[in-house]
Amino acid sequence: MSMLGSVRDFRGLNGLTYSELNKLSCEIREMILQVTLKNGGHLASSLGAVELTVALLRAFDPDRDKIIFDVGHQSYAYKILTKRMDRFHTLRTKGGIAGFPRMGESSYDFFTTGHSSTSISAAMGYAKARDISCQKHEVVAVIGDGALLNGVSFEALNCVESTKTKIIIVLNDNKMSINPRIGGMAGHLARLSVNPTYLKVKDFIKDQCHTLKRGDALEDALKKIKSKLKSLLLPTNIFEELGISYWGPFDGHNIEEMEEVFRLARHYKEPVLIHVLTKKGKGCCEAENNAPFFHGIGPNTPLDAPQNHKQASQPSWSEVMSGTLTEAACHDPRIAVCTAAMTDGTKLNGFAEKFPDRFFDVGIAEEHMLTFAAGMAAGGMRPAVCIYSTFLQRAADQVMHDICLSKLPVFIGIDRAGLVGEDGETHHGLLDVPWLSAMPEITIAAPRDAVDLRFFVNGWLETGSPMAVRYPRGKAPRSIQAEGSQERIPAGWGKIELMAGGKDVCLIGIGSTVELMLNTAEKLRAEEGITPTVVDLRFIKPLDIDGISEILKEHSIVVTAEENFLNGGSGKIISDHACNNHPNCTVINIGVPDRYISHATRSEQWTECGLTPENIITAIKRLK
Repeated sequence: MSMLGSVRDFRGLNGLTYSELNKLSCEIREMILQVTLKNGGHLASSLGAVELTVALLRAFDPDRDKIIFDVGHQSYAYKILTKRMDRFHTLRTKGGIAGFPRMGESSYDFFTTGHSSTSISAAMGYAKARDISCQKHEVVAVIGDGALLNGVSFEALNCVESTKTKIIIVLNDNKMSINPRIGGMAGHLARLSVNPTYLKVKDFIKDQCHTLKRGDALEDALKKIKSKLKSLLLPTNIFEELGISYWGPFDGHNIEEMEEVFRLARHYKEPVLIHVLTKKGKGCCEAENNAPFFHGIGPNTPLDAPQNHKQASQPSWSEVMSGTLTEAACHDPRIAVCTAAMTDGTKLNGFAEKFPDRFFDVGIAEEHMLTFAAGMAAGGMRPAVCIYSTFLQRAADQVMHDICLSKLPVFIGIDRAGLVGEDGETHHGLLDVPWLSAMPEITIAAPRDAVDLRFFVNGWLETGSPMAVRYPRGKAPRSIQAEGSQERIPAGWGKIELMAGGKDVCLIGIGSTVELMLNTAEKLRAEEGITPTVVDLRFIKPLDIDGISEILKEHSIVVTAEENFLNGGSGKIISDHACNNHPNCTVINIGVPDRYISHATRSEQWTECGLTPENIITAIKRLK
């Protein structure tokens, strides 16, 4: 029987030798590798955190203590060892376990996460609740070095001393977020990680662990450890300056060393940060050598994928956006591009190589990035920000206050707009339309193909005002022609575009749903004998009210479909306009309902939300 099969969960870790624990770690790593290569997920980070997780679950008891993982990229071993081993093969599949910690999934997931840098704040809240309730358990936040660079983490660190509660922060330092970390804190951590006094600190702590006695001797020894650490470390340590004891760095793949330090931290009475060094992709040479590629992978990814990767004949939306901005920057020196630790995800490597002086990766710092872009725009530049929709939510105030209020010409390329598939609820891009539409002075558009995307970028340069263009995950159609058109010429700025002429019924799509409406029209003609009009809305804000009014006037049934929440979406605005001005027209809105859509394939999520020809046809037939 395998070690993993006999251990089953964290309770089975007790009594194992360190040699057996290392063997167990290899088996956990193999399970993560097999399932993630098949189902997709965050591979390299979880491979690097296996021994760390084993040591945590040896030193802390999750039946009592609270272990909070930041984001969840590191949490796969934790899921396996907290009674989800038998379900781990369902990772990120419909009805299976999630790729991130979910409080509703397990009593051992103490905080639901998806976006980085929340673990320290959540841990402080848990710890303060413990103190007020006179409980005695430990609270541990496990955060990566990339996530530590975010402003939310800094705000939490700044409040640790004043909150007057004990937490244990485990800083898992693999020198990466998705791409290599950047910035001043990255340099600070690097200097700490090569501290020449490392061995002295480690040996000192080990000696104390072996000689500690109960009672006052224990407390005195711990105080001496803190004093000794301070004297041995580099003169400046940001954590010590913030009132947080700093221990480390330690070998994050040495279970015995980490367990000793964690057990010592249990008895420490003050907030402490334990700095551990790990290797992203540990145990899989392909993932170690290409950690950015294997950070997050899609289903059925072979290990030799990076070497055999070929440029697809149909580029992704991210690649089209990057190429468009690169081409425009060749002719306009004012164009600069910003991203937040997502150079690979937003496919901006080409721009970064061609224009290194005009490319800025700010790390996981979305709020800073948007205000930084606003400052560049105020200074005469034309900055473009490429960011996933789900991460743009973190900078809502900056878009409103720092960009739109002053009408600054910042372009926001909203990547992964819509349903994103297996990453699930926290990563869908479903809210950008409702909250951005409420802001004055911004233009919002959604292209159906690469032609319109380029048209929108060039139009933004001409208008010189705030603009957001949302585009989905996946491949970008090169050109989707209107019916009877010989040449793809975009409609005018701010105007809808007629895709197919018909009568009685009109199907209005926007961005990714234009193809859905064209497919629905084809089925209506073939199966129901109905010849509908098909329209591409193109501009979400401002809406082409004149064009829409003509559509509502000439049709008795109008169906809108959009890949975002219906509440606050374009369809509701069109419905309201019809109700107030064209009561003879019935408007049906298809889109994402008012609930969280769980992880599944994108196709399964579209079906769940009714974004299918069959559902649209059924809705039309009910009114016929």
